[in-house]
Amino acid sequence: MEDGYQNKTAFIKGAKDIAKEVKRQAAKKVGRGVDKMTDEYSKRSYARFEEDDDDDYPGVPGGQDSGYYRGDSQAANDDEGGHSDSTEGHDEDDEIYEGEYQGIPRADSSKAADSLAGGDGQQFRDMAQFEGERRKDQEELAQQYETILQECGHGKFQWTLYFVLGLALMADGVEIFVVGFVLPSAEKDMCLSEESKGMLGLIVYLGMMVGAFVWGGLADRIGRRQSLLICLSINSVFSFFSSFVQGYSTFLFCRLLSGVGIGGSIPIVFSYYSEFLAQEKRGEHLSWLCMFWMIGGIYASAMAWAIIPHYGWSFQMGSAYQFHSWRVFVLVCAFPSVAAIASLTTMPESPRFFLENGKHDEGWMILKQVHDTNMRAKGHPEKVFSVTTIKTVKQMDELVDMGGDISTLRRYKLKLASLFHQVRSNFLAIFNPEYRRTTFMMMAVWFTMSFSYYGLTVWFPDMIKYIQKQDYASRTKFFSKERVEHVTFNFTLENQVHRQGQYFNDKFINLKMKSMVFEDSLFEECYFEDITSSRSFFRNCTFISTLFYNTDLFQNRIINSKLVNSTFLHNKEGCLLDFTDDNNAYMIYFVSFLGTLAVLPGNIVSALLMDKIGRLRMLAGSSVISCVSCFFLSFGSTESGMIALLCLFGGISIASWNALDVLTVELYPSDKRTTAFGFLNALCKLAAVLGISIFQSFVGITKAVPILFAAGALAAGSFLALKLPETRGQVLQ
Repeated sequence: MEDGYQNKTAFIKGAKDIAKEVKRQAAKKVGRGVDKMTDEYSKRSYARFEEDDDDDYPGVPGGQDSGYYRGDSQAANDDEGGHSDSTEGHDEDDEIYEGEYQGIPRADSSKAADSLAGGDGQQFRDMAQFEGERRKDQEELAQQYETILQECGHGKFQWTLYFVLGLALMADGVEIFVVGFVLPSAEKDMCLSEESKGMLGLIVYLGMMVGAFVWGGLADRIGRRQSLLICLSINSVFSFFSSFVQGYSTFLFCRLLSGVGIGGSIPIVFSYYSEFLAQEKRGEHLSWLCMFWMIGGIYASAMAWAIIPHYGWSFQMGSAYQFHSWRVFVLVCAFPSVAAIASLTTMPESPRFFLENGKHDEGWMILKQVHDTNMRAKGHPEKVFSVTTIKTVKQMDELVDMGGDISTLRRYKLKLASLFHQVRSNFLAIFNPEYRRTTFMMMAVWFTMSFSYYGLTVWFPDMIKYIQKQDYASRTKFFSKERVEHVTFNFTLENQVHRQGQYFNDKFINLKMKSMVFEDSLFEECYFEDITSSRSFFRNCTFISTLFYNTDLFQNRIINSKLVNSTFLHNKEGCLLDFTDDNNAYMIYFVSFLGTLAVLPGNIVSALLMDKIGRLRMLAGSSVISCVSCFFLSFGSTESGMIALLCLFGGISIASWNALDVLTVELYPSDKRTTAFGFLNALCKLAAVLGISIFQSFVGITKAVPILFAAGALAAGSFLALKLPETRGQVLQ
């Protein structure tokens, strides 16, 4: 036994000497960082050797009971070397703590590294045990946090935050309407084809889909407030640029990035606000917050009504740069986002986010601010915040800064890679067995709701336009084989079709042509001057000795026609606005205004009843009533009838959206809340794109298919909603 003990002591001494020599050589080559790592590595290797050989040398000090740190008897043995290796060349400032980056082990050190990774759990916790402890901490924090919010009360602070976050939600509502309102003007200003118009209409949804997913994931890692500030800033910047750019491609790109920015507002706003609300106030006040989306729609409709038809607000610099009134409207629509940024800078981060990430002091200070603000506003400034300690959640060890050993670029790449890994892991976590069923059910409900709602809300205006066109076409006047000589036309020509006509020595001066068609006609020695046309064409016509001066009757207007000794001088270049569509423009804005305002009763009802009847009953009940209302669409054959049905559907379905937003917030824990909400909101925008594309294809063909699609989707959504767990009366996870 004594020989074995001496052999072990000699081996340990030799190992320590080798480790010290390796440390000195490495320190000369690399510097201080490697010195620290090698010192720590020598300590761990020595301790591990004692544990591994404990069974071979029974009775030797430093057995299993002594663990990672050595006892007094070992310290006595260390005295033989004159000092302790654990303190040689080491001071407190250089200490390497658990969880710091220790370097990649060499191949010959892999065994020691493996033994450390799978050891007694004092340095590296077993992942299952760690997750269990973390979940327990989260449950304790949820209960304590609810108690603290009860003490803080509901008052001035929450109402201030309500209006600040309402501006961000308002900006999202405005973004949905912007492209639809400017499209009639922008399509002529930028010479857009039907395909280009369709892409411009969908690009915002695609951008919002990307933005919801990205910003939702980041908000769980870098904070709600910071993420919201970034995404609103992106939206503001590119909304501003989009009002000035001239080309279609650059305008499309700016609207895409504007959508990417604003896409994060909904998942972040609802998660952010919910973490300041006590259980008995949460459903009601999140529903009140939804009203700002409606206010955003009303703001966009009112601004479009007031600005776009006023063409006198425009200016141009030559023929290359034109700034029409619809660009002023785009600029004005960025104001809610800018106002939200300015207001949000005065508000703090979510204390729940800080506590979930182990930042006790920061979270405590914000909760104290909430308490003191509310108590002062209620006339009780003497009340003291009684909470002294709040539970925080255990954190996973992360990489630390290695100082001068890593370049700035390398450090940035490591942090970015770590952030990406954390966001990815958080996203995959919502599909873990614990949340998998809930996630798939929520995906189905979000998809069916969005498919039917956005599909129908775009289908309604398109149907109204179709009915208007049908009515307009029914009033078209037809002329055939007319002969006109020596006549001067200086008045507006509108909604006429002339076939096989003959025009000799006629003058068309300073007039507007709207929906005028000339087919198989002859124009001889005629004169066209200062002509502005809209949806007017000359097909299979013959022009002999005819002069066109300062007109837009060129190329696309004259189709399959013959030009004999005819001249074009000072053609109007570019695309011109349709100055004769004022009434139609006002109708579009008015319909959107009414449709948005119609959701006000639904918002009020859902806010008052959300905490009384529960989220699931509100969601399923509203979806069923919306499903039934879809069948009334078959009776909408006039403009007024379709407008009434649009208001009915919007007013009923808004309660479903409010309940779905509240349910999504409450079903997921705080560290996964915006990730899950962002993913589901991104899926919502994808369903919106599909719904809009499918429903639009049936405009003017049949009503039955859109009605059946919408009703079927809403019925499926209401059925699946009843399978979800009720969250009313529960603390926020």
